[in-house]
Parts: sequence; structure tokens; C-alpha cells
Amino acid sequence: MSTLDTLIQRSQAFATEGFTAGLPLMPTLRTMVISCADPRVDPAHILGLKPGEAVVIRNVGGRITPGTLQNMQLLQTIGQVMGANPNGEFNLIILHHTDCGINRLEDRPELLAAYFGIDKTALPAKAVSDPHASIQIDLAVLKASVPLPPSWKVTGMVYDVNTGKVEVIVPVESIQTHPSA
Repeated sequence: MSTLDTLIQRSQAFATEGFTAGLPLMPTLRTMVISCADPRVDPAHILGLKPGEAVVIRNVGGRITPGTLQNMQLLQTIGQVMGANPNGEFNLIILHHTDCGINRLEDRPELLAAYFGIDKTALPAKAVSDPHASIQIDLAVLKASVPLPPSWKVTGMVYDVNTGKVEVIVPVESIQTHPSA
């Protein structure tokens, strides 16, 4: 059986056994998770998310990049068009992890600089190889870049790919009270 056959078979099983019709477009847990594209780090499994509970944005490193910010702004606009309460509490989780593949790009500064939209001389400030520090950096970038409602709560976590455990690096706090880096 090919990979495609396996995936189609699994999709059919999902449609029969796990599908829930009529889920709202807005996440029921009022949560957005920004995480890495690494297949070992699936936020649905790590955080126990069910369909419809959270918006998940995945990219290399789970980093706040110009592309991530653009996705967030588009999603905010979709919510506004739908009449969602922009001032209601909403949870934003930034989830980085150990042994990230982005670490393997440190010898390609031009590639990383383009990804972050910065000059390569500014790369050390991104803490590419330190997920604990990169959480703090990305939260500061987020606060400085996106006009989020004051009721949004942010959390920074690091997932350990060797233990399966999540460590909270930045406990839940209001986006408005996060100190600038």
C-alpha cells in the first residue's frame, strides 16, 4: 500500500469515526498556537487539542516572522468580518521545542536572515539555537509588531522532544503587560 493509499484510508476512517459536522470557524477554546512544522511537534497531540478548539500556525522553528505576523493579521481580520468579539479573552501560545531543525541552518545566515526579515548581523539576537531564549524574543517581537487586543493572553512553552513534556517558560500574561526586550 502506498503512502497516499494509507492516508486516504485514514481519512475515510476519520470521516466515519472522528468527524464532527458543523464546527464553528472560530476556535472554541479561543486559542491560537504558533509552533514548529517539525513532525515530532504536533500541537494537537502535545496539547490534546480536538478539532475546532484552536487555530494552529506552523512554520520552521515556530518563530514569529514577517509571514507569521501576516497570517495572524489575516486571521484577526477574518474574525472581525465574522463579528467575533475582538476584545474577548483569547489565548496565544508560542510553542518552541528542543532539537529543532532550524538549528541546522546556523551555518546559512543569509537564509535565516531572509526568513526573519532582518540583516544577518542581527541573527544572534534571534537565539536560533536556544528555544528557552527564543520564546522571550518572539514574545517581544509579537508585542512590538501586532496590535493585539489587551484581553489577549500569551504563553510561551518549550516542548522537549526527548521526554514529551512541555515546560512553561512565560506563564499566562496579558499581551499589554509583557515587557519589551
